[in-house]
Amino acid sequence: MTDLAATEKVLADLIAFPTVSSDPNRAMIGDMAQRLEDLGARVEVFEDASGGKANLFATLGPDAPDGVVLSGHSDVVPVTDQDWHTDPFEMTERGDLLYGRGTCDMKGFIAASIAMAPIFAEAKLHRPVHFCFTHDEEVGCLGAQALVPELQKRGYRPAIAIVGEPTDMKVIEGHKGCCEYTARFTGLEGHGSNPDRGVNAAAYAVKYVSRLLELAEDLKRRVPRESRFDPPWTTVNIGRIAGGVAHNVIPGKAEVDWEMRPVQYGDAEFVKEALQQYIEEELLPAMRAVSPQADISTQVIGEVVGLEPMDVNMARTLIASLTGCETADVVPFGTEAGLFQQMGMSVVVCGPGSIAQAHKPDEYLSRSQLSECLTMLEGLRTNLSV
Repeated sequence: MTDLAATEKVLADLIAFPTVSSDPNRAMIGDMAQRLEDLGARVEVFEDASGGKANLFATLGPDAPDGVVLSGHSDVVPVTDQDWHTDPFEMTERGDLLYGRGTCDMKGFIAASIAMAPIFAEAKLHRPVHFCFTHDEEVGCLGAQALVPELQKRGYRPAIAIVGEPTDMKVIEGHKGCCEYTARFTGLEGHGSNPDRGVNAAAYAVKYVSRLLELAEDLKRRVPRESRFDPPWTTVNIGRIAGGVAHNVIPGKAEVDWEMRPVQYGDAEFVKEALQQYIEEELLPAMRAVSPQADISTQVIGEVVGLEPMDVNMARTLIASLTGCETADVVPFGTEAGLFQQMGMSVVVCGPGSIAQAHKPDEYLSRSQLSECLTMLEGLRTNLSV
């Protein structure tokens, strides 16, 4: 088994890369790629259009299907306006705790995976282990969404994915998705004394929101049997409504920010299709009867699919046997796990650290949690060698 101190050294190196989502991660990806290449891994780096951000996918073991993916995101949330007692990008030790931005979310899991790589490289693996490290998870799993089609084009067919988000090393088999949108309404301004000569963008935004709220009630009747989420159905939230400049002016512009958190794949399409039908058959004809230039546009801020609990889940069975967890749970936060599930993999979320520490000042990871993660990965090495 790899040494805990060696893993902490890797973690300290990774923390020193300030990979806030708004900034490049290329240096950190390059560092990890070199470590894995030195061990003989087959490494691919996928840059985004800017060249400043990249995903990494590397493989140790045979060129074969049915491998296991170890997945983590390289980006961290900002430290701006947070009251840290130490340098957030220099790992600090205090007793059993390791402090630094990203220690638990989620460079701890990545460090453990990288530190275990020499052990995997020396083993006689009968199935491959894949290292998958992505960018921009914190702003909508953008890296993973770009990577999945590339893996599919190359014919990768792993059987299992372990997403190492902080779960206190508990096995998580499900989470809701998160879809965020901004709807923009363009009407026709005019004097408030004659509202019929204008197209009130704010009023049509209200109609749009009213339809959304009707659909939110419909979603409660679509709740999956025995859903374990709280609440058990797909939810809709109206986050912001903006429009208008004065009491006596017909608003020409309006915006609605909203989100839904699907518990099953079909719910998102149900809402989007129903809403688009309402826009095309009801709202736009009425708006354009007054002003042909009137319009409604929707910007997709982010669409992260959920992880649906499955009756049969090889990943759950495997990781439960390696960690000793007798139960699997569901969580409210999102990950890239659902993307891997759509590729046909069995997926769980399981990693060191507590989500309660994520995104906070003085974020930390305990050595005991890191050690538990290494034990799990050592067990995985044994399993893949059988």
